[in-house]
Amino acid sequence: MKFHLAINLERLTAGIDMRDVERHTLEMVQMADRGGFRIAWAAEHHALEMTIAPNPFQILTWWAAHTDNIRLGTAVAVAPYWHPINLAGEAALLDLFSGGRLEFGIGSGAYQREFDRMRPGLKQADGWRYMQELLPVVVALWQGDTAHHGEFWQFPQSTSVPKPLQKPHPPLWVAARAPVSFDYAVNNACNIMSWPLTRPMSEVALYRERFDQALAGRADADANAPAPTPIFAVMRHTAVYDNAADWEIPVAAAQRQYAQFENLFKNLGDVKNGFPKAVDFSELANRDEYNPQMLHDNLLFGTPDQVIAKLHRYRDLGVDEFVYYASLGLGMREQKRSLELFCKEVMPSFA
Repeated sequence: MKFHLAINLERLTAGIDMRDVERHTLEMVQMADRGGFRIAWAAEHHALEMTIAPNPFQILTWWAAHTDNIRLGTAVAVAPYWHPINLAGEAALLDLFSGGRLEFGIGSGAYQREFDRMRPGLKQADGWRYMQELLPVVVALWQGDTAHHGEFWQFPQSTSVPKPLQKPHPPLWVAARAPVSFDYAVNNACNIMSWPLTRPMSEVALYRERFDQALAGRADADANAPAPTPIFAVMRHTAVYDNAADWEIPVAAAQRQYAQFENLFKNLGDVKNGFPKAVDFSELANRDEYNPQMLHDNLLFGTPDQVIAKLHRYRDLGVDEFVYYASLGLGMREQKRSLELFCKEVMPSFA
């Protein structure tokens, strides 16, 4: 099993110095680079202090200048917010600057609040339609001159400048949970990253089932010359700690952050200066998803031995690569100790 790091520039309160956030985030990525992680992922979000990522390519270019081997991915570029020519050029420029280390991830977007500001009038539930039109156009622009007359974008003959270093193009990734996204990814030679949030391992098994169904039904299926099988990766909030008695520390941090996520998912509008108000779990129909013991059991929380045992379950379910999601409201010191333990005591078991 191979490992990725997903991390955001994360500012939990107005009292935290943004320069400390910057330094901490880069140091975490450098630790992952030295520790043998395969990919580091940067998100795209807007006007939110908990995920400071207005342009993932700018973040990845910064990381590229301070790392040696780790590959650099967008998780994800939000399709409805981009023009194809702009997106193709930004991505190719990063591939050039990084020496061919780009992993190109694209998705449909997460929060209606962001759509209301970045693409007014568009429902978040319709974002996948933009993603499905955009990706083939970006790939075509990377190859050379192409014109496009689609439903959402139209432009005369143009090309990506520069072109990516990687040929025929950087690896493609799609964020997928719904069956339509799995089908699209498999039929377009994209790797898949799924995030089961706080749900139990049965959710991971469900995603693997959807992945296998998409593989069985892909449009270009050819028994004599099968296409390469995409990578199936799963992301979870992760925290490794020295003592089992410390289990409540990451759980409390996760509760705080998921209380803010619920505000955004439900588009409650209670966001001040980029900080979402935490939702009271007692008011939620899905409040059982945030039970402390359940969070400990379902997320990748534990001592090194406990985390190794949990990762064996992912591997047994057919997860090819695991994404260590570091940003969950933990203190900076705890985040670094967690990553240190993961690199030194967990990863060797899967080498």
